[in-house]
Amino acid sequence: MPESESLPAPLRLRSATRRRLLMCPPTHFEVSYSINPWMDPARPVDTDAAMRQWTGLKSLYEDLGHEVLEVPPVPGLPDMVFAANGATVVGGKVLGARFRHAERTAEGPAYLAWFRAQGYEDVLWPEHINEGEGDYLTVGDRLLAGTGFRTDLRSHAEAQEFFGVPVTGLQLVDPAYYHLDTALSVLSDDEVMYYPAAFSEGSQAVLRRMFPDAILASAEDAAVFGLNAMSDGRHVILPESATGLAKQLSERGFEPIGIRMDELLKAGGSAKCCTLELRD
Repeated sequence: MPESESLPAPLRLRSATRRRLLMCPPTHFEVSYSINPWMDPARPVDTDAAMRQWTGLKSLYEDLGHEVLEVPPVPGLPDMVFAANGATVVGGKVLGARFRHAERTAEGPAYLAWFRAQGYEDVLWPEHINEGEGDYLTVGDRLLAGTGFRTDLRSHAEAQEFFGVPVTGLQLVDPAYYHLDTALSVLSDDEVMYYPAAFSEGSQAVLRRMFPDAILASAEDAAVFGLNAMSDGRHVILPESATGLAKQLSERGFEPIGIRMDELLKAGGSAKCCTLELRD
């Protein structure tokens, strides 16, 4: 174990790891239906502002040294911008996404077609509903898997068999945090931050056991999607209004970078929702 990993979390030396990321421009972004508590079709959406915020996030990734690929947006799929939901990629294997709501059903095949066109060969169209990295988060050599609102519990076993890595299921109980990546963020191979009230009592106990030194989010920071964040091991990109989390991250030696993603939040998404990591 490297010396820095044996130190208490606040004293660790942080280093960034270059990532390969997949994003989808919000060309067709709108809120024309409601499938989560954040979505209100009567609330005006500024597509130009959404594009500026998305472009700012993409440019930030590139400025930090990460590679960003793009999947072409498809007309009639306004939520396709939330690339994290499009698949789960571990060890070059691609588990496709099978969406719960009819409004998003066509996104799964669209993303899977992109992967096949890029030469990915080990690709699985799932039997059970799962919503990609929205509910599957890689922590070290295991997956944390959300269920309760979108991803079917049976999908957890399907993912474990396909990827050959341990899968730990976590029950979400607050509809405002309908995907795991809205309630928990992976910071490094053994560190996370999360909002306890988003999880069942049993899942909270599991998280305390697995991550006793985790950063805990306040209700205020969770409500601005502060946990829908992206970490490269050093830099943590999160909504600029999640000031409490930013302070805690700085105290742990991370470099938080606040961004504005409020236009995309109108559909229940932020930085992580817009980003699918390609773990090849």
